[in-house]
Amino acid sequence: MNKPLLLTLMVLTLTGCATARTLDAAQTGAPVVYSGARLDMYAINGGCCAKDHFGAEAPSWPSIDLPASALLDTLLLPLSLMTVLGVGFSATGGL
Repeated sequence: MNKPLLLTLMVLTLTGCATARTLDAAQTGAPVVYSGARLDMYAINGGCCAKDHFGAEAPSWPSIDLPASALLDTLLLPLSLMTVLGVGFSATGGL
């Protein structure tokens, strides 16, 4: 991979992942399942007030962020579904 392309991709990812933004926001009533992909689609379709609906601002480049957010949302789908269904779980690490 050439350096200019790699540098461009790194700069674009600094704008933030929609999935990480929405899951970190923890706003009551905000969508949880596929929240990042939904935020990207909302921004692509010209939606206003993303902060009110999702608890987070949309990324600067939502069409570029969409594939990564969809992948991360898919990987986190079991946890998102458990959250929506109200299943209590706790994850711990270490000894």
